[in-house]
Amino acid sequence: MPHEERDIVLRSHVFDVERMTIPLQGGAMGERHVVRHPGAVCVMALRGDGSLVTIRNLRVAVNGWLHEFCAGKLERGEDPEDAARRELEEETGHTAGCITSLGTFYTSPGFTDERMHAFLATDLTPCPTRLEADERIEVQVVDQARFERMIAAGEVCDGKTLATYLRWKVLRP
Repeated sequence: MPHEERDIVLRSHVFDVERMTIPLQGGAMGERHVVRHPGAVCVMALRGDGSLVTIRNLRVAVNGWLHEFCAGKLERGEDPEDAARRELEEETGHTAGCITSLGTFYTSPGFTDERMHAFLATDLTPCPTRLEADERIEVQVVDQARFERMIAAGEVCDGKTLATYLRWKVLRP
């Protein structure tokens, strides 16, 4: 798509916001703001007994706790699988003997280019968590039947968690 003008109007440690002037139908020009994001990972941790290692995460943006899979932003140049292993350890206190890609998806392409890399982590071993200073996270182990009831009841409403679980359900043999 041709753009007349682009400039960064906000830089943060997580993302940039770019103002774009774009052609509209009929020849007029319009302005859009796009969040430029380095990408992220979401990790579904599956224990040997079939239960899921999940987290309750205090999310400032929605002023409440969300039930999620662990996740995090890619560091500049970081391999998504390495990031998945890092986030799993930091947030859930588990290492994975096996990490399998479940593919990628855009989180909200109406305003951001953030691409989420979804992974399945298996062969889990406990390790110490390493939470960042601003993270409030509680680890919870949930069986799949209960997790699906939580989804149906709206208790799991985090998009990346829902999309990652759906990809796993559709892709598994």
